[in-house]
Amino acid sequence: MKPSDPPLDDPLLHAWADGRLSPQQAARLWAKWQTDGATAQEAAAAWAQQRAQLRALAGAQPEPTPSARLEEAARKAQQAHTQWAQARRWWNRSAVAACVGLAFGLGWLAREGWPPGSGAAPTMAQSQRGAPATPYTLAAEPRRFAQQASMAHAVFQPEVRHPVEVTAAQQDHLVAWLSKRLGRPLAVPNLQPQGFELMGGRLLPGDSGPRAQFMYQNAAGVRATLYVGALAAPGAAATTAFEFLDEGPVPAFYWVDQGFGYALSAPLPRSQLWTLVSALHPQL
Repeated sequence: MKPSDPPLDDPLLHAWADGRLSPQQAARLWAKWQTDGATAQEAAAAWAQQRAQLRALAGAQPEPTPSARLEEAARKAQQAHTQWAQARRWWNRSAVAACVGLAFGLGWLAREGWPPGSGAAPTMAQSQRGAPATPYTLAAEPRRFAQQASMAHAVFQPEVRHPVEVTAAQQDHLVAWLSKRLGRPLAVPNLQPQGFELMGGRLLPGDSGPRAQFMYQNAAGVRATLYVGALAAPGAAATTAFEFLDEGPVPAFYWVDQGFGYALSAPLPRSQLWTLVSALHPQL
């Protein structure tokens, strides 16, 4: 051994057992063991065997390093921030659209439904009786419904501890509760053949009444949400074809069936999202 070789102390032996020595350091240590390190060699071998047993109990894959966990947390935080920013932009646009629709309706009343000099504003029943629905009501409400579904997905999708209000373990209670609040029997589609498990659901407010949101998740952690609620605007279409929304925080397919709106939102390509819609629609 060279005079500069380190002594056989515990830190050096632990470094050998953990595989942290360079090949040159390990070779010099092995050479020293051949002359005067039999006891140290036995101790290091025992530590190496103990380490292997502990790793076997913990699983074949080593635990991610703290830096890797921090990088993953930062990535998820950035993704959630981006979705929140998109949701806020869409909320602002929806508010502008609502103001335009309100201004249009008030302008129509001032010009047609509330003649100057009449002395009093008409009641709601008088204004609705025989009055055509505004273009905003007829054309924009289902799309606004889909935008709200997309924003609701962006708000609750990143949640780790509270993604839903009632979990799938209480599915019967969840369905009965939301059916009562929405005033219509609801069905929760089964998307297990498509790889998505039901996580649960929650109650949300909407423009014309309560909304229900059901959340699903696949093995990769991708979440999809089904947003349901009545569209109660007078004159709105009772049934519509499937429409695709790709301008919100996440894409969504939406449609209206017998005055009830549905929207499925998920960060998936259009073809995969359509596969889920095709599976759940017959079950509704």
